[in-house]
Amino acid sequence: MASVDECRQALQDLAARLDRHADVQGRIDLDRTLACRITDLDTAFHGRLEGGRLVDLADGDDPKAKIALSTGSDDLVALVHGQLDIMKAVGARRVSIKANPFDLMKLRKLL
Repeated sequence: MASVDECRQALQDLAARLDRHADVQGRIDLDRTLACRITDLDTAFHGRLEGGRLVDLADGDDPKAKIALSTGSDDLVALVHGQLDIMKAVGARRVSIKANPFDLMKLRKLL
């Protein structure tokens, strides 16, 4: 099981990767709050997707987030590092994403 610090670092790595590609992704009109809930650690992180970037990443849940991702710690780390395909993980119920369908399509372009 990955630690809380490893999960936090994975999300920071994701934010850095999205930031590097923001010039291309900036055309994606997606400005939503995001919550990432780590089920096996009983912890969460929240932030905001804005113009292809993940910004304002912080500890804690945002129950009003427009996009909510729930997963285990190891699966989060594997997703961020490209070792786990998001569509296969959702299909296998290792990852749950709650968002409206239009946001899901835009989110897929980011990942």
